[in-house]
Amino acid sequence: MRTCCIYDVRMPSAPAALSSADRVYDHVKQGVLERRYEGGTLLTEGELAEAVGVSRTPVREALLRLQVEGLIKLYPKKGALVLPVSAQEIADVVETRQLVEEHAARKAVPASPQLIARLEELLARQKEQAAAGDLAGAAVTDRCFHAEIVRSGGNEILSRLYDQLRDRQLRMGVAVMHAHPDRITKTLTEHEQILDALRSGDAAAVVGLIHGHVEWFSHLARGEVR
Repeated sequence: MRTCCIYDVRMPSAPAALSSADRVYDHVKQGVLERRYEGGTLLTEGELAEAVGVSRTPVREALLRLQVEGLIKLYPKKGALVLPVSAQEIADVVETRQLVEEHAARKAVPASPQLIARLEELLARQKEQAAAGDLAGAAVTDRCFHAEIVRSGGNEILSRLYDQLRDRQLRMGVAVMHAHPDRITKTLTEHEQILDALRSGDAAAVVGLIHGHVEWFSHLARGEVR
Protein backbone atom coordinates (compact mmCIF):
# COMPACT_ATOMS: atom_id res chain seq x y z
CA MET A 1 0.00 0.00 0.00
CA ARG A 2 1.29 3.44 -0.85
CA THR A 3 1.58 5.41 2.36
CA CYS A 4 2.44 8.83 1.01
CA CYS A 5 -0.99 9.79 -0.24
CA ILE A 6 -3.40 8.16 2.15
CA TYR A 7 -3.81 11.43 4.02
CA ASP A 8 -5.85 14.09 2.27
CA VAL A 9 -6.73 17.47 3.72
CA ARG A 10 -10.22 16.92 2.33
CA MET A 11 -10.89 13.96 4.57
CA PRO A 12 -14.17 12.07 4.15
CA SER A 13 -16.74 12.04 6.92
CA ALA A 14 -15.48 10.19 9.97
CA PRO A 15 -16.74 6.60 10.19
CA ALA A 16 -19.01 5.69 13.08
CA ALA A 17 -16.22 3.61 14.65
CA LEU A 18 -14.27 6.75 15.51
CA SER A 19 -14.56 8.00 19.06
CA SER A 20 -15.95 11.45 19.84
CA ALA A 21 -12.44 12.68 20.60
CA ASP A 22 -11.18 11.33 17.26
CA ARG A 23 -13.97 13.15 15.44
CA VAL A 24 -13.07 16.44 17.12
CA TYR A 25 -9.39 15.82 16.43
CA ASP A 26 -10.04 15.22 12.71
CA HIS A 27 -12.38 18.22 12.49
CA VAL A 28 -9.88 20.66 13.98
CA LYS A 29 -6.86 19.23 12.20
CA GLN A 30 -8.60 19.36 8.85
CA GLY A 31 -9.65 22.95 9.55
CA VAL A 32 -6.09 23.97 10.38
CA LEU A 33 -4.58 22.25 7.33
CA GLU A 34 -7.24 23.69 5.01
CA ARG A 35 -6.74 27.13 6.59
CA ARG A 36 -10.36 27.41 7.67
CA TYR A 37 -8.79 27.91 11.07
CA GLU A 38 -5.99 30.36 10.34
CA GLY A 39 -3.01 30.96 12.62
CA GLY A 40 -4.12 33.24 15.44
CA THR A 41 -7.69 31.90 15.54
CA LEU A 42 -9.00 31.22 19.05
CA LEU A 43 -11.14 28.09 19.25
CA THR A 44 -13.44 27.51 22.21
CA GLU A 45 -14.54 24.17 23.59
CA GLY A 46 -18.19 25.15 23.31
CA GLU A 47 -17.95 26.10 19.64
CA LEU A 48 -16.13 22.90 18.75
CA ALA A 49 -18.51 20.73 20.77
CA GLU A 50 -21.46 22.26 18.92
CA ALA A 51 -19.78 21.99 15.51
CA VAL A 52 -19.00 18.28 15.91
CA GLY A 53 -22.04 17.39 18.02
CA VAL A 54 -20.24 16.11 21.11
CA SER A 55 -19.80 17.08 24.77
CA ARG A 56 -16.86 19.17 25.95
CA THR A 57 -14.95 16.24 27.47
CA PRO A 58 -13.82 14.72 24.12
CA VAL A 59 -13.06 18.23 22.87
CA ARG A 60 -10.53 18.68 25.67
CA GLU A 61 -8.96 15.30 24.87
CA ALA A 62 -8.65 16.15 21.18
CA LEU A 63 -7.17 19.58 21.87
CA LEU A 64 -4.53 18.07 24.14
CA ARG A 65 -3.44 15.78 21.29
CA LEU A 66 -3.27 18.70 18.88
CA GLN A 67 -1.22 20.73 21.34
CA VAL A 68 1.32 17.89 21.55
CA GLU A 69 1.56 17.97 17.75
CA GLY A 70 2.31 21.69 17.84
CA LEU A 71 -0.76 22.87 15.95
CA ILE A 72 -2.44 24.70 18.84
CA LYS A 73 -1.71 26.14 22.28
CA LEU A 74 -4.21 25.74 25.09
CA TYR A 75 -5.14 28.65 27.34
CA PRO A 76 -7.16 27.65 30.44
CA LYS A 77 -10.67 29.13 30.52
CA LYS A 78 -10.07 30.85 27.17
CA GLY A 79 -9.70 28.16 24.52
CA ALA A 80 -7.14 26.94 22.03
CA LEU A 81 -5.06 29.26 19.87
CA VAL A 82 -4.18 28.00 16.39
CA LEU A 83 -0.44 28.54 16.14
CA PRO A 84 0.83 30.38 13.08
CA VAL A 85 3.59 28.74 11.05
CA SER A 86 6.77 30.33 12.40
CA ALA A 87 9.82 31.37 10.39
CA GLN A 88 11.94 28.95 12.45
CA GLU A 89 9.59 26.04 11.72
CA ILE A 90 9.74 26.80 8.00
CA ALA A 91 13.54 26.97 8.08
CA ASP A 92 13.73 23.68 10.01
CA VAL A 93 11.38 21.91 7.59
CA VAL A 94 13.29 23.21 4.57
CA GLU A 95 16.62 22.05 6.01
CA THR A 96 15.25 18.60 6.89
CA ARG A 97 13.58 18.20 3.51
CA GLN A 98 16.78 19.06 1.68
CA LEU A 99 18.85 16.62 3.70
CA VAL A 100 16.38 13.76 3.22
CA GLU A 101 15.25 14.44 -0.34
CA GLU A 102 18.68 15.10 -1.81
CA HIS A 103 20.08 11.91 -0.23
CA ALA A 104 17.10 9.91 -1.48
CA ALA A 105 17.38 11.42 -4.96
CA ARG A 106 20.95 10.17 -5.31
CA LYS A 107 19.83 6.66 -4.38
CA ALA A 108 16.81 6.85 -6.71
CA VAL A 109 19.04 7.05 -9.82
CA PRO A 110 18.77 5.04 -11.98
CA ALA A 111 15.01 5.41 -11.49
CA SER A 112 12.84 2.33 -11.84
CA PRO A 113 10.07 2.27 -14.45
CA GLN A 114 7.59 2.01 -11.56
CA LEU A 115 8.86 5.25 -10.01
CA ILE A 116 8.75 7.10 -13.33
CA ALA A 117 5.21 5.89 -13.99
CA ARG A 118 4.06 6.89 -10.51
CA LEU A 119 5.58 10.38 -10.79
CA GLU A 120 3.99 10.82 -14.22
CA GLU A 121 0.63 9.88 -12.70
CA LEU A 122 1.04 12.37 -9.84
CA LEU A 123 2.19 15.16 -12.13
CA ALA A 124 -0.84 14.64 -14.38
CA ARG A 125 -3.11 14.73 -11.32
CA GLN A 126 -1.51 17.92 -10.04
CA LYS A 127 -1.98 19.59 -13.43
CA GLU A 128 -5.68 18.70 -13.34
CA GLN A 129 -6.02 20.04 -9.80
CA ALA A 130 -4.25 23.26 -10.69
CA ALA A 131 -6.48 23.77 -13.72
CA ALA A 132 -9.55 23.24 -11.53
CA GLY A 133 -8.31 25.67 -8.89
CA ASP A 134 -8.04 22.90 -6.28
CA LEU A 135 -5.10 24.36 -4.37
CA ALA A 136 -5.48 22.11 -1.33
CA GLY A 137 -5.51 19.03 -3.53
CA ALA A 138 -2.50 20.29 -5.50
CA ALA A 139 -0.59 20.75 -2.24
CA VAL A 140 -1.36 17.15 -1.22
CA THR A 141 -0.22 15.83 -4.61
CA ASP A 142 2.91 17.99 -4.45
CA ARG A 143 3.81 16.34 -1.17
CA CYS A 144 3.12 12.88 -2.62
CA PHE A 145 5.41 13.57 -5.60
CA HIS A 146 8.36 14.22 -3.31
CA ALA A 147 7.46 11.40 -0.91
CA GLU A 148 7.56 8.87 -3.76
CA ILE A 149 11.15 9.86 -4.54
CA VAL A 150 12.09 9.53 -0.87
CA ARG A 151 10.46 6.11 -0.58
CA SER A 152 12.21 4.91 -3.74
CA GLY A 153 15.55 5.27 -1.95
CA GLY A 154 14.68 2.19 0.09
CA ASN A 155 15.59 3.62 3.51
CA GLU A 156 12.59 2.95 5.73
CA ILE A 157 13.93 5.07 8.59
CA LEU A 158 14.31 8.11 6.35
CA SER A 159 10.88 7.44 4.87
CA ARG A 160 9.30 7.44 8.33
CA LEU A 161 11.18 10.61 9.25
CA TYR A 162 9.89 12.25 6.10
CA ASP A 163 6.35 11.13 6.85
CA GLN A 164 6.58 12.89 10.21
CA LEU A 165 6.87 16.16 8.30
CA ARG A 166 3.62 15.43 6.46
CA ASP A 167 1.24 17.74 8.31
CA ARG A 168 3.72 20.59 8.45
CA GLN A 169 4.40 20.26 4.71
CA LEU A 170 0.72 20.20 3.85
CA ARG A 171 -0.05 23.21 6.01
CA MET A 172 2.80 25.21 4.52
CA GLY A 173 2.01 24.01 1.00
CA VAL A 174 -1.63 25.09 1.17
CA ALA A 175 -0.59 28.46 2.64
CA VAL A 176 1.92 29.00 -0.18
CA MET A 177 -0.57 28.05 -2.88
CA HIS A 178 -3.11 30.54 -1.53
CA ALA A 179 -0.58 33.33 -0.96
CA HIS A 180 1.09 32.77 -4.34
CA PRO A 181 -1.43 31.12 -6.70
CA ASP A 182 0.93 31.81 -9.60
CA ARG A 183 3.52 29.57 -7.91
CA ILE A 184 1.68 26.44 -9.03
CA THR A 185 2.81 26.99 -12.64
CA LYS A 186 6.45 27.15 -11.57
CA THR A 187 5.97 24.10 -9.34
CA LEU A 188 4.62 22.06 -12.24
CA THR A 189 7.52 23.14 -14.46
CA GLU A 190 10.05 22.16 -11.80
CA HIS A 191 8.36 18.79 -11.28
CA GLU A 192 8.60 18.22 -15.04
CA GLN A 193 12.32 19.03 -14.89
CA ILE A 194 12.89 16.68 -11.95
CA LEU A 195 11.05 13.92 -13.79
CA ASP A 196 13.08 14.51 -16.98
CA ALA A 197 16.34 14.34 -15.02
CA LEU A 198 15.23 11.06 -13.43
CA ARG A 199 14.36 9.65 -16.85
CA SER A 200 17.82 10.57 -18.16
CA GLY A 201 19.58 9.13 -15.10
CA ASP A 202 21.34 12.41 -14.26
CA ALA A 203 21.70 12.18 -10.47
CA ALA A 204 23.51 15.52 -10.14
CA ALA A 205 20.76 17.29 -12.04
CA VAL A 206 18.04 15.66 -9.95
CA VAL A 207 19.74 16.72 -6.70
CA GLY A 208 20.30 20.26 -7.95
CA LEU A 209 16.72 20.64 -9.12
CA ILE A 210 15.28 19.33 -5.85
CA HIS A 211 17.56 21.62 -3.84
CA GLY A 212 16.38 24.70 -5.74
CA HIS A 213 12.75 23.59 -5.67
CA VAL A 214 12.72 23.13 -1.89
CA GLU A 215 14.91 26.18 -1.23
CA TRP A 216 12.10 28.44 -2.41
CA PHE A 217 10.36 27.81 0.90
CA SER A 218 13.22 29.51 2.68
CA HIS A 219 11.80 32.77 1.35
CA LEU A 220 8.98 32.23 3.80
CA ALA A 221 11.43 32.37 6.67
CA ARG A 222 12.51 35.82 5.52
CA GLY A 223 8.95 37.04 5.84
CA GLU A 224 8.11 37.13 2.15
CA VAL A 225 5.02 35.02 2.77
CA ARG A 226 3.04 35.09 5.99
